[in-house]
Amino acid sequence: MPRERLADRRHRAEQVLATLTQSYPNAATELAFGTPFELLVATILSAQATDVSVNAATPALFATYPDARALAAATPAKVEPFIKTIGLFRNKAKNIVAAARQLVEQHDGEVPDDFDALLALPGVGRKTANVVASNAFGRPAIAVDTHVGRLARRLKFSRHDDPNKVEKDLEALFPEDHWTFLHHSLILHGRRVCHARTPACSQCSLGAFCPSRELDR
Repeated sequence: MPRERLADRRHRAEQVLATLTQSYPNAATELAFGTPFELLVATILSAQATDVSVNAATPALFATYPDARALAAATPAKVEPFIKTIGLFRNKAKNIVAAARQLVEQHDGEVPDDFDALLALPGVGRKTANVVASNAFGRPAIAVDTHVGRLARRLKFSRHDDPNKVEKDLEALFPEDHWTFLHHSLILHGRRVCHARTPACSQCSLGAFCPSRELDR
């Protein structure tokens, strides 16, 4: 199969974006949060866990620890019972307490509107930093989780497994002011249609623009 020209790939990207906009006009994070602090904690907790499980656990957690100062004063052992239904809860309890303490020590208890400062927090990688930057502070960002990475590869927009490289590939194809919507809509499409094991290709609105459709039937 001949290598796709960049101009053709960009044209497909435009068609994919237009279709996603029609299919998921209100795409947004499904994590429940009210403040940047709550979003930061919820996103750290969501690694290798479902948003549903995180949303079930965080109301009680945030009622007890409503801000960084309150959480920083806790110990991981005190936090664990609130999040024990979430995968890797012991390690995540350590991370969110450590992140809260760093917020208090270095940022006066506030979540910084600065990507590098976010990335320096315990338990925060590029995906989490991008989620917080885009949803809490309105900064254009593509958060690459397993769904975004899988769809980027199936749509032949990236050939990489490394999320950082996938992020760069998508940024090169899509306009910056649509980056945040793109990652939310791709996540929804991955959850609802383009499943990891058995993608519902016959029901896929992106089928006409997906080089992998025949392969995945």
